[in-house]
Amino acid sequence: MSQIHLVSWNVNGIRAMIKKDFIKDVKDMNPDVLCLQETKGQPEDVKTALQLLPEYEVAVNSSKARKGYSGTAILSKEKPLEVFYDMGIEEHDQEGRVIAAEFENFFVVTVYTPNSGEGMKRLDYRGTWDDAFREYIISLEEKKPVIICGDLNVAHTEIDLARAKENFNKQSGYTQTEIDGLDALLSEGYIDTFRMKYPEEIKYSWWNYKYRARERNVGWRIDYFLVSEKLKDQVAEAHIYNEYMGSDHCPVGLKLNS
Repeated sequence: MSQIHLVSWNVNGIRAMIKKDFIKDVKDMNPDVLCLQETKGQPEDVKTALQLLPEYEVAVNSSKARKGYSGTAILSKEKPLEVFYDMGIEEHDQEGRVIAAEFENFFVVTVYTPNSGEGMKRLDYRGTWDDAFREYIISLEEKKPVIICGDLNVAHTEIDLARAKENFNKQSGYTQTEIDGLDALLSEGYIDTFRMKYPEEIKYSWWNYKYRARERNVGWRIDYFLVSEKLKDQVAEAHIYNEYMGSDHCPVGLKLNS
């Protein structure tokens, strides 16, 4: 039985990551599909940086509103049948946050979900975004099963962050509004693959750069692979690769039997 290995990584600036061990780390993980968030570059900048991985087809979405901000990319060894950029909603399509790549048996959607911001100034917008993104995923699912990956900017339950009680409804990324948004997506028939495989394991994917948080493992699990229930039986492994450094996030992975 063959497997497909997918990896998702919020790189917090691809040009900065290229100067670190990024290329070596990607070659070490050797994903068939690599999804990136927070690339922070215009398409030509991102594609130039990724020329060091010539074995991959590269699709890039960049922020139109603010250069050097947000942005996503999908790299795949197999050329997608088609690539779709954004959700077709002008309000949500300014920051290069969504790419969908269609393959024979599924869509891979990478997303960099908007952060609710300092003082939760964008919390209302975030609720609107979550609703729109869920509807977008449902529309793709009508055609074939969907794999969703990326930085969803929410810790789902208490086990997914180091200091749940102190942060609940006080910190962006762990408010009831954001949790409800993820719950609504999961209730449409999507499965959090890491939790499916490891219901009680405490492992994080993001650490604040301040206060030596990573060194002390005071983190949050906000990077995910969610799969359509139609793919549930194909999920072989789910990983959080926290041995890889270079960003404030570590990569997360999924292996699917094909």
